[in-house]
Amino acid sequence: MSPASSPMVAPVLPLRKGVSPSCIVLPGVGAGTMLDFLAARLSTIGRSQWQQRMQAGDVVDARGVVVTPQRPFEPHVRLYYYRDVANEPEIPFAEQVLYQDEHLLVADKPHFLPVMPAGRYLQQTLLVRLKQRLGLPELSPLHRIDRDTAGLVLFSVQRSTRGLYQGLFRDRAMHKEYEAVAPWRPELEFPREHHSRLQENGQFFLMHEVPGPANSHTQMELLEQAGAWARYRLCPITGKRHQLRVHMAALGLPLRYDPFYPEVNDPPEGDFSQPLQLLARALTFTDPVTGQRQHFTSQRQLLPLA
Repeated sequence: MSPASSPMVAPVLPLRKGVSPSCIVLPGVGAGTMLDFLAARLSTIGRSQWQQRMQAGDVVDARGVVVTPQRPFEPHVRLYYYRDVANEPEIPFAEQVLYQDEHLLVADKPHFLPVMPAGRYLQQTLLVRLKQRLGLPELSPLHRIDRDTAGLVLFSVQRSTRGLYQGLFRDRAMHKEYEAVAPWRPELEFPREHHSRLQENGQFFLMHEVPGPANSHTQMELLEQAGAWARYRLCPITGKRHQLRVHMAALGLPLRYDPFYPEVNDPPEGDFSQPLQLLARALTFTDPVTGQRQHFTSQRQLLPLA
């Protein structure tokens, strides 16, 4: 993640509509004005928009001093600003909070809702919705699931204990269980273990299997079958991007309504008629703060097989 997009909470700028300020650190060498630097470094925003933000007092330094468009470039200064997205698409589905204490929050995410701000999504993301709704400035996801996937997402509520919960994922002490609907192939035996090497295939963020030592591992189980479709339990041991989707597609079992695997067929904006049939169903772990065994289950359901 680049410095410009790294979310760093500045005490001088509070949450605004659930959005924490972003931070960028100026390099050691530069010339011109602060406006010149921002317009060149973050050019997708546009010079005129940066000027408007600065004139409105929405860009400050680490001391809380408003940065004017005419202020000369200063090496190594931290600038804080609010990200904004014009004409953001609305996601007409609501998340649920299943559990919350002083350290941990468990959310049940609907299909189509991104977890983190990126691209054209800001307010319509799980993180920003929860920050705005609950007023938790230090809230941060401990892991991510795809925008297309529904189900459980764990959040750290405070920075002081975040590392303990992150360690559960790093040390593979978090048991993750997914449910998926995909074709049924009678010649394939279940349960089964799927190992492969995954890497980017050169098409934006897509992944594919390649020869070489395995870096991904999924446990698979058949739950039920009706006609041409079946319901599967998928337990990822590793956490590669799109791992479950790629592994199933590699077996000739592409997930129902998958817009990317085995072929890209992304629906038009605003089309919510075919949600990806993948659900982050359950999470089980020992809480590193309380020592209690925790188990959470999504309240959402995938479509019937028929």
